[in-house]
Amino acid sequence: MDERAELIETYQATPVTLGALVRGITGEQACQRPNASEWSIVEVVAHLGDAEEGAHERVRRMLEQDHPFLPAYDPAALAEERDYRSMSLAAALARFERLRAEHVATLARLDAAGWTRSGQHEEAGRITVESLTRHMAAHDANHLAQIARLITAGAGN
Repeated sequence: MDERAELIETYQATPVTLGALVRGITGEQACQRPNASEWSIVEVVAHLGDAEEGAHERVRRMLEQDHPFLPAYDPAALAEERDYRSMSLAAALARFERLRAEHVATLARLDAAGWTRSGQHEEAGRITVESLTRHMAAHDANHLAQIARLITAGAGN
């Protein structure tokens, strides 16, 4: 069993699953929040795009530099700054799909040494390309489940 190949397959599956989950969701439904403290569907999808962009940038830095410093960011502040709620669901999804495809292409080219390249994350400490990729796969799963809950609860109906 090639665990890294499975990880790449999981990475490739997320946009497909996400697309299926949000198919048929209207713009109005995508912007509905279950309450003031929780994100709407479009906000979660936009966050996935920004998280993907940040993760791929971290991977590139770990591959190009020796143990670089990887600053943390505030997802809630970025959501406000970029006004996720006003985004189009289709545009947010397309952005995530494009960014994920680029990231998958980078991962697919890695040899064993590439997966072990490391960086110093501001909050998490020492991370590797592989540990970051595993973390992001779990991050994806959590947000896919969040979107499914939002749809089931009526935000998508």
